[in-house]
Amino acid sequence: MPGRVAISGTGLIGASIGLGLGRAGWRVRGWDPDPATLEHAAALSAIHEAAASFSELAAGSVDVLVLAGPPSAVIEQVAELVTDALVLDVAGIKHAVIDAARPVRFVGTHPMAGREVTGPQGASPALFRGATWVVVSDGATEDDLAATEGILDELGAETIRMTAAEHDAAVAMISHLPQVLAAALVNEAADRTNALDLAAGSFRDLTRVAASDPDLWVDLLGNNAVEVRAAIDDLLGRLDRVSTALEDGDSDEIRRFLGRGQSLRRSLAPPVVAVRVALADEPGELARVGRAFGASSVDVRDLQLRHAPHGGGGVLTVSVRPGEAETLQTALRDEGLLIVE
Repeated sequence: MPGRVAISGTGLIGASIGLGLGRAGWRVRGWDPDPATLEHAAALSAIHEAAASFSELAAGSVDVLVLAGPPSAVIEQVAELVTDALVLDVAGIKHAVIDAARPVRFVGTHPMAGREVTGPQGASPALFRGATWVVVSDGATEDDLAATEGILDELGAETIRMTAAEHDAAVAMISHLPQVLAAALVNEAADRTNALDLAAGSFRDLTRVAASDPDLWVDLLGNNAVEVRAAIDDLLGRLDRVSTALEDGDSDEIRRFLGRGQSLRRSLAPPVVAVRVALADEPGELARVGRAFGASSVDVRDLQLRHAPHGGGGVLTVSVRPGEAETLQTALRDEGLLIVE
């Protein structure tokens, strides 16, 4: 049943939670250390009322308190809390937060969703729809775990229970290590003459998260340093084996390495077919694409827009179910759009 929720931190994740729960009938209060961020969240209706301070927010009469700030802020806040409300956090590390949260009814969680942009301007009530949301069992009662899963279900998320140790080891590999790797690749390419000038779709896809907020990642990496270092060491060992195979001219080993990667990557998502359409740099182009979507009624699985480096439009790649590509191509052509073969 909808109730009263307070959200500390009204950036991308906090504001998206507020929008989603607000649409589900919850009354949402919010606070953020940045007044402009709080004001923006209120203007978007991500919160219904604002608190003047974290103390005021935590002292209010609410059913659920969500701590949606950076990990260091969450650790500091939860260690000082005195409240009867169910307290949740959304930090990307769990051990350190849970260790600090002993005095309150607490369930550690982590939504595996987000964007490379920060702040409420990127918030959406649909951000968590279909996304995996980790619910950490350490220190929580079964009733509180079930209540948390019910709340997250209202946001459209798919919950999975894990221990804090399992979570921190897993995110070190699939989230924290990719962040480090993306930054390393961009920095390395920038130090090679003309390399970034040649960067196209694959490099941009691989390094997208390098555009994320460095301050947030310093906090996350520092609070999960042991697991991140282990992940880096494992990757270095794997890369060293590839380097040795290249030195030895061992094409069979390289083929096995690439082939396993191909197979595993394909298993992560349902099969799709890509349709590429050229867009001019003029008003109305995306509206024409939207009309084609409506006319064709295809199931759009993914969208990627690649701008030309110096303006002049770009290429929109639309991923659809196998068998639907021709239908979409026809609808796009009917709108006068150019298909890139």
